[in-house]
This record gives sequence, structure tokens and C-alpha cells, in this order.
Amino acid sequence: MKIVVLGAGAWGTALAVSAVGQQLAQHQVTLWARSPLQTEHMLAQRENQRYLAGVPLPASLTLSAAPLPQLATLAQQADLVVVATPMAALRQTLSLLRDCRAPVAWLCKGFELPVSEGFGLLAHEIQAQVAPCLIAGVFSGPSFAQEVARGQPTALVAASPHESVRQALVEAFHGRSLRVYANDDMVGVEVGGAVKNVLAIGTGLCDGLALGQNARAALITRGLAEMLRLGIALGARAETFMGLSGLGDLVLTATGDLSRNRQVGLALAHGRTLAQATDTLGHVAEGVYSARTVLQRAARLGVDMPIAQAVVAVLDGQMTPPQALAQLMGRDPVAELATLA
Repeated sequence: MKIVVLGAGAWGTALAVSAVGQQLAQHQVTLWARSPLQTEHMLAQRENQRYLAGVPLPASLTLSAAPLPQLATLAQQADLVVVATPMAALRQTLSLLRDCRAPVAWLCKGFELPVSEGFGLLAHEIQAQVAPCLIAGVFSGPSFAQEVARGQPTALVAASPHESVRQALVEAFHGRSLRVYANDDMVGVEVGGAVKNVLAIGTGLCDGLALGQNARAALITRGLAEMLRLGIALGARAETFMGLSGLGDLVLTATGDLSRNRQVGLALAHGRTLAQATDTLGHVAEGVYSARTVLQRAARLGVDMPIAQAVVAVLDGQMTPPQALAQLMGRDPVAELATLA
């Protein structure tokens, strides 16, 4: 199987390495980097030192620095194209791939910043605008790039309304250390991937304030309820949020020390500014960029998301972390299950 991975960040690199490692399948994998200089360094060092240090790049992994306009030509040679760019670059990338005949799947999690509608879009909504003829889907779930690249056990979900996309992702990545489950609820998988990043910032704030494990469990559980409400309002199925891309990804991102979004929350709770918190990461923390859009979409749909609202207030400097906590704890009591839908 010929696989092209567009984007040589940590996650794109990890999946490229994982696909090459499927020894029985013997995939031909090409990893494309936007920066020719980064490609030169990876070729010389056989390692992506900037984004995935310590993980050797297999000799059979092809590295490409083709100019951006040539992505369509590169994709024409593939049986599967995996878009591993940040959300901010997805619109341009899908536009270049609009005539691609191979299945296309994206990895990015979040909402796009508002462009024309006055609110930000999920990835499948962007694709519907710029590349409606693509046979496409999303590849998501609880996963840290370092662990996938090292062959540590991981389970992901391949979501698409098209069986050919789901099957291509299973064929490309399912193996001894990586299990791939199919799902046709692309909306639910994308909402889970977007909202969990915002909630992970909230959990980082909680832990940074040393509020305890009781508080962390409450925040994750009530955050899952917020995710569920927004997802249903956008057309997702409720059961999707009990799976890998909902509860699974939320638990990992909210509690794992490798989570960039959690690290932002911890830094803010320790008194750092948002600029200081993000500058030290070296990678994109999608929750910072998606939080306001999540809240914006929720407001338009009449969905109550108090935890997300508190996170946005802290990110915007309207509240300190202790003030946000006080606001959440001061809310009127409600019946638990009445707030789930």
C-alpha cells in the first residue's frame, strides 16, 4: 500500500514510522514536510529532532520536500493520503487535494478560526466547502505521538461515512501495537477531538491549583457532559462520546503529562501568562485556538458549556484561575442526568 503523510510534525511523523513498521504489510510510506530545511535535517540525521526527538526514522521511509503546489501530484501516486497539518493549514491543504482520487484522512483536532460564516468550522465542514468530491474521513483517538512511534499499545478510531476510507485506514495502520476501530460518526469523532483539548486546559488549571483528585474527576465527568451536549446539537450520536475519540481521548489529554493542552492549564494556574505558557511548548496546543470557537458554536446552538466558558475567560484574561473556580462552584444545583442532553 502506498501511503503519503502530509505534515512532519510529531503526530504525522509517528504515524509514518508506525505504518513503515507494519512488517507484514510492507507499506511504501512517504512523509512530506512543508519546510525543505526540516527535510534536509531529517535526511541527514534520520530523525525528526524538532518534533519527535529520539525516534529513528526507518531507512525505508521516504522523505519529501516537494513544493506546496505539487502536493496534488504527490497524492496521485498514493492509495491513502493522511493530512497531518494543524487545523489552521487544513483548508489550504484540502484545496490542493480537491481532485485526489485516493481516500484522504486528516489528523487535526479542533475548530477552524472563523472565516466567513462568523463561526469556526469542523474539519468535515471545511472539506465540504473546498473539496466536496473527496472521499474523506478523520483518524483520531487517545494517542501521544511518542508512544505510537515507539510501538507502545494504542487504539484509534477511523471515522468516515465512506467504508473505503475506514478500510484504508485499518489496512494502513492496524497491527500488533496499534488497533484501529471503524466508526461512521465523523461528526461525533471530530467534536470529541476538538472539545477534549479545551477541557484538558481546564483540568490543567484544576491540577495546577492543587484542588485534588476529586475535583479532577468531577471536571472530567462534567466536561464529558458538555462535549456530549454540543455533539448531539451538531448531529453526532451520543454513543460515540463513550468511545475512543470521546471519553478515551478526554481522559488521556486531561491527565497525561505529555498533553500540551494540560501543560497550558498548569502554567496558567502557576501564574504564567498565556504567551509564556504557549511559548515554552514548541508545538501547537489546539485547545488555545479552539476554545473560543467551541464556545461560539455552543452559544449559537443554545448549548450550555460552563467549563468551556470558564476556560475561555481565563485564556482571555477576564478571570484568574481561582475566580473561574469560584464561578463554577457557585452555579445553582441541577439534576445530573437532566443536563446530559
